[in-house]
Amino acid sequence: MSLGAPMLDQMTLYPVADDVLFAPGGRVVIRTYGVASAASTEDGNRAVAYRTWVTGVRDQPRYWRWGHFEDARRGHRKVLEWLTGRGPQPTAAPVT
Repeated sequence: MSLGAPMLDQMTLYPVADDVLFAPGGRVVIRTYGVASAASTEDGNRAVAYRTWVTGVRDQPRYWRWGHFEDARRGHRKVLEWLTGRGPQPTAAPVT
């Protein structure tokens, strides 16, 4: 365990979207969520980082970061479209 890494019990997960695809190679799980640490920012708010994780896909990007909830929601949909062949590979918006 790293001393600088936050413990899971000190973090809050905010689910955005979960999907499962069944492909010839097996099951693919797509999860998008927000992560906030227990620490507050200077203005008293908790900073939330949004991420999409894909498991079950080989030799492909499996992780995207989003700056805001709406970006994460749209990004999750774009990842699904890409995985099902209905859209291009998504790129994450820069995190501000």
